[in-house]
Amino acid sequence: MRRILLTPGPLTTREATRRAMLTDWGSREPDFIALTAELRARLLAVAHGDARHVAVPLQGSGTFVVEAAVATLIGPDAKLLVLINGAYGQRIAAIARRYGRKVETLAWAEDQAVDPQAVAEALAADPAVTHVAMIHVETTTGLLNSLTAVAQVVQAAGRRFIIDAMASFGALPIDLAATPIACVLASSNKGLEGTPGLGFALIERTLLEQAQAVSPSLSLDLHAQWRGFEANGQWRFTPPVQVVAALVEALRQLEAEGGPPARLARYQANFDVLFAGMSRLGFHLYLDPALQAPIIATFRLPGDRPFAFEPFYQALSDRGFIIYPGKLTREPSFRIGCIGAVDPDDMRRLMDVIGEVAPPPASAA
Repeated sequence: MRRILLTPGPLTTREATRRAMLTDWGSREPDFIALTAELRARLLAVAHGDARHVAVPLQGSGTFVVEAAVATLIGPDAKLLVLINGAYGQRIAAIARRYGRKVETLAWAEDQAVDPQAVAEALAADPAVTHVAMIHVETTTGLLNSLTAVAQVVQAAGRRFIIDAMASFGALPIDLAATPIACVLASSNKGLEGTPGLGFALIERTLLEQAQAVSPSLSLDLHAQWRGFEANGQWRFTPPVQVVAALVEALRQLEAEGGPPARLARYQANFDVLFAGMSRLGFHLYLDPALQAPIIATFRLPGDRPFAFEPFYQALSDRGFIIYPGKLTREPSFRIGCIGAVDPDDMRRLMDVIGEVAPPPASAA
């Protein structure tokens, strides 16, 4: 039975992606050095990067590269403003505090988008802030924050903008040529549809050049990682060679699919099937649809029938569909992803299964 992972990641992958992991690579052999160079070039190309930005991959999950970026780019004399409307914004602030960095937060409810005007006012009120961090798609709920509007506000205030694009990179538009972004952070196992184990940062070259010896961490120093790649094309420490190979294959598939616009269209079609089907079955989105990204959707638990998440989860798992529990702080919920190597037919099958295991009351059917 084919397992469909409808989660924030790891995700369902294509057979070609998994097949790319069957080769053993020596990390210092010319073929793997060339593969790493292709990886870095393709990552930049997805976001329309040019010579002003550099791609720095790093071993580990997305949180590893977020921590590396905070450690490397936010020096002891800098101050970070974190825009928070979910758990992942809170995580960035927690990382900054753990490193003893100066950090302030500006928070909204989990069902409210970041307000660019409020950001502008906060920056005007605190000239000590040097960097601003925001989650593009907050996977606590699936909420889409306005990348362009906030980036313009941060630029107008003369600050540096760091964007956590874990859930959006590879599908939603991110244009480094047109949008003032100092650093984009993402990982291999979400919209790029690779396998877990690799994060990456796309960073303004001038910003990274100023970050020598800033990081107190040896292995999470993005400046040192970048200098290593520039020196000989090699990773400083043992790379996840099979994960790199799988991600390069996944990036080739992204190009063949038609790039981020085509991938976004497929994810949007997945979401449309999910939204219509769940509404028909009596499940309601947590977010206003105007704020919802076609990445992952949070649903309230139904109040019109007996329902418990764990038996529901297990029934779906037994039929080949893996979803995630909710991450809301205010009410119980669950999440269903729309990303990965899945299509609308998979979502229609999911709707059939949910209709079997959690049917609406007869009066609502």
